[in-house]
Amino acid sequence: MQSGIEDGDMYDGAWCADYKDRHQWLEVDAIHLTLFTGVILQGRNSIWSWDWVQTYKVQLSNDSMNWKTCMNGTKEAIFDGNQNPETPVLGRLPVPTVARYIRINPQTWYPNGTICLRAEILGCRVNDPTDIYSWELEPRSKDSLDFRHHNYKEMRKLMKSVTEECPDITRIYTIGKSYTGFKLYVMEISDNPGKHELGEPEFRYVAGMHGNEALGRELVLNLMQYLCREYKKGNQRVVRLVTDTRIHLLPSMNPDGYEAAYEKGSELAGWAEGRYSFEGIDLNHNFPDLNNILWDTQEKAADPSKVPNHYIPIPEYYTKEDATVAPETRAVISWMQDIPFVLSANLHGGELVVTYPFDCTRDWAPQENTPTADDAFFRWLATVYASTNLVMANPDRRICHYEDFQSHNNIINGGAWHTVPGMNDFSYLHTNCFEVTVELSCDKFPHASELPVEWENNKESLLVYMEQVHRGIKGVIRDKLTKKGIPDAIIKVEDHDHDIRSAADGDYWRLLNPGEYKVVVWAVGYFPSMRRCHVGMEPHPTICDFTLTQTPIQRLKDIRAKGGKIPQDLQLRLRALRLRKLRASTKAINRRRESQQLRITEINWFQSEGFHNTQKLCSVSHKAETVYTKDS
Repeated sequence: MQSGIEDGDMYDGAWCADYKDRHQWLEVDAIHLTLFTGVILQGRNSIWSWDWVQTYKVQLSNDSMNWKTCMNGTKEAIFDGNQNPETPVLGRLPVPTVARYIRINPQTWYPNGTICLRAEILGCRVNDPTDIYSWELEPRSKDSLDFRHHNYKEMRKLMKSVTEECPDITRIYTIGKSYTGFKLYVMEISDNPGKHELGEPEFRYVAGMHGNEALGRELVLNLMQYLCREYKKGNQRVVRLVTDTRIHLLPSMNPDGYEAAYEKGSELAGWAEGRYSFEGIDLNHNFPDLNNILWDTQEKAADPSKVPNHYIPIPEYYTKEDATVAPETRAVISWMQDIPFVLSANLHGGELVVTYPFDCTRDWAPQENTPTADDAFFRWLATVYASTNLVMANPDRRICHYEDFQSHNNIINGGAWHTVPGMNDFSYLHTNCFEVTVELSCDKFPHASELPVEWENNKESLLVYMEQVHRGIKGVIRDKLTKKGIPDAIIKVEDHDHDIRSAADGDYWRLLNPGEYKVVVWAVGYFPSMRRCHVGMEPHPTICDFTLTQTPIQRLKDIRAKGGKIPQDLQLRLRALRLRKLRASTKAINRRRESQQLRITEINWFQSEGFHNTQKLCSVSHKAETVYTKDS
């Protein structure tokens, strides 16, 4: 539970007692008989005050009426609590005890504060023959996957086992190393791994940017296993996804941070333990700010429409050796530049919401809705994940902290939440890739026993989100003469102020909602081409290919560069082009001569009539104008 913005908020960072005495308690009903083993305490998370419990007692009951205090031998056990608001402290019960209810009874607290605490109760459900609900088993997953937390060594082992099980559709590769030398492993899943296939879109999931947000890491590892096994079973949905898409899964962008959190464990890893890289860098804040470069350029430009709205270059200061850029960030940026990704999601934890760009606000406003040119499609992407997530879609779920995202249908523009020029904005402005952030759970590091349920909560969302890479239009842009693909051709959709570019083979993918679109394509040395493309409701793209004709001058340059002979048709076209230019220049010269002759005639007439001329500043045009006057 994190602090709210308003002091005294119901959800302001902790449970707090109304009175400061030793008779206060927080009671938890476990619903079923439970073998209680311990309590973990934290202080209050607040920007306004410091509050924590220093010592406490634990009481247990089966009926909530008769209570027994935990004993340490013959004395009542006094458990050590906190010395600061954030560090979790574990108190193990001297003897694990079976009960239904448990109370935390504070005995001392920070002298300058009050009785406030955050707690996690440790225990396991036991069989109770008198429990009429005993037939209700804990929710589990039907998928037989490796549901546990994997450290670096175990993660590598799991990934290796998947490639051994499905060698025909999987490949492991690395994109770089962390500061301490851990490799950033990626699993590729495709029917032709290791190769970009013409027309096949590239998709990625990135997890573990914040090392202590461990659920995303485990979901990505589970997804690898699931896709492999379901493909082998002949699951048509998975077969189609693997056949038509090149999938890249990065389970741990920040392995250094994860190892630090993993050592503490899910119960004792604090809110920020392992969040940052080894160098103390928040990787999501480590990408170059392209937003303000774009907006500043547009404001200064005489014609903002002429300012490039995509492929914004990385600023020079960011590329210097002494720039504060983590090796993990550099590796991911290079990866994004090497592969023509179309769609991505960045998996985080600590909330239940899907955010979409822009995440950075104009003028650095703390909170302000800052839509992209593709706002409607980004809202669709966010809704696809949120509406199929079993927890987000549950109207009866509790809120995680102090913000009720259900009022926004569990999606929100990143800038309307908090401003940061992060990975999502960079992906949109520097590459062709659309990316959202998924906050997967209130708990950043859930217990291993919760992983099967979390997989079920997210499985459909993970699959249906990947399928959105096949929305919109796609095609290949080719040279009319050679039939070869044209790289770096610009694809512009009318009324969408965000262009994309073709990949190295000339293929492209433009994510769009259903509708009719006017699409214009052009490339250096070619005449532009226009087509109207229809996007239907079906979950597959509309094929919209383009053939571009080289300009005669560009064709001549290519032939001369190869030392070839100029074809007769090109000679005729060049001759016609020169004649057209000659005629145009001749007309311009003649018009200029006629204008000068008319001017001389006008001056001669005024002078013959006794006028004299003066120069005055015109109040309308603010230019010097010749004014003729006559004394009479």
